Amino acid sequence: MQGLRGLIWGALALTLAGCVQPGAAPVLQPAPVAPVAAAVPPMLSPRAAADNFITVVDRVEPVAERLCQQRSAGRAACDLQIAIDSRFDQPPNAFQTVDPSGRPVIGFTLALIADARNADEIAFVLGHEAAHHILGHISRQQETAMRGAVMGSVLGQITGADAATLDQLQRMGATLGARSYSKGYELEADAMGAEIAWAAGYDPVLGAGFFARLPDPGDAFLGSHPPNGQRQAQVAAVVARLRAAGVPSGAGL
Repeated sequence: MQGLRGLIWGALALTLAGCVQPGAAPVLQPAPVAPVAAAVPPMLSPRAAADNFITVVDRVEPVAERLCQQRSAGRAACDLQIAIDSRFDQPPNAFQTVDPSGRPVIGFTLALIADARNADEIAFVLGHEAAHHILGHISRQQETAMRGAVMGSVLGQITGADAATLDQLQRMGATLGARSYSKGYELEADAMGAEIAWAAGYDPVLGAGFFARLPDPGDAFLGSHPPNGQRQAQVAAVVARLRAAGVPSGAGL
């Protein structure tokens, strides 16, 4: 574990030394206006960012795996593999996928690890991505994309479309199908991710603070993510419910 911490620390040091500071507040020219009330938290040093990441994974991963086992009753693979995308040119991002053997993989780019301002943000992101797997969002999205492609094909056949148009309609149908539930999936993962982070002893509301540094997708018709404010409200509601139920932070699952 100490070796992994050193590797992450070194990679983050190179990332920050190269002036790759994703999510950092822009440098503004002096202006005769009052300063904003809530300043963006400063970025952590490479050592602190690496320590945060390792510590969070140690605490959150077993909690997420236990919840996976409870919810799936043995029907799903729950041995999470945490991966780091070490490419320096990748933007802040985390993702969930599965490897060829079906083992769930949760990946983090170096930029996201470097941009996290506290351990709570990493914990919430890890919980969120684990929730996508536990809730089966990949397979569910593939199913809706397939249904959309079929509907596009049927529409093309009814209208007598040529091969090129039929292919375009299938692609459009798949895109519409995949995106039709994506916002709901993100909110579901936010809610379960908040529960996971809370059970591991972190503050999901503080963790969801990183939404304040992201461009707001608004409420676009074909957008894949809900508005940032809606996501923060979702997390706050989950934490309020847990507090009201007397569930202490760090109690596990």
